Amino acid sequence: MNKIHFDNNKNWIWIAILILSGIFIVCGGFELFENPNTNRILTITSFCLQIIYLTKMFWFKNYVQYNKKGIITIKVNSAIGKTFMYKDIKNSQLDGKQLLIKKNNGTTIKFNLDGITESDVKKLYTMVNKNTIANTVYN
Repeated sequence: MNKIHFDNNKNWIWIAILILSGIFIVCGGFELFENPNTNRILTITSFCLQIIYLTKMFWFKNYVQYNKKGIITIKVNSAIGKTFMYKDIKNSQLDGKQLLIKKNNGTTIKFNLDGITESDVKKLYTMVNKNTIANTVYN
């Protein structure tokens, strides 16, 4: 059974890496140092740090990224994931080994959860279900 990697985007290490990357871009881009090699190394390092951050989703076969703004990315048993906002979800249901998410525009997104541990399936379903429009209108 495979596990799902849940990423909350609140990890201060990643935020510090992005801030450091921004500082390196500014220092290297405006050539704050006299040595051109130092400026080039800072710029290359900053872009490498950003690439590492932006490719986190591809490190794991099963990956869910969410934040407090209401955006969720789900990648389960596939090469690419689906990204949508909680406010776009009309309802969700767990049908055997499939998670069905119905959006406000009428489209239905299916995620095959075959081979995923039961605890991670329940965690994903409760995360999506508690943030749907039907459950947040009166709260």
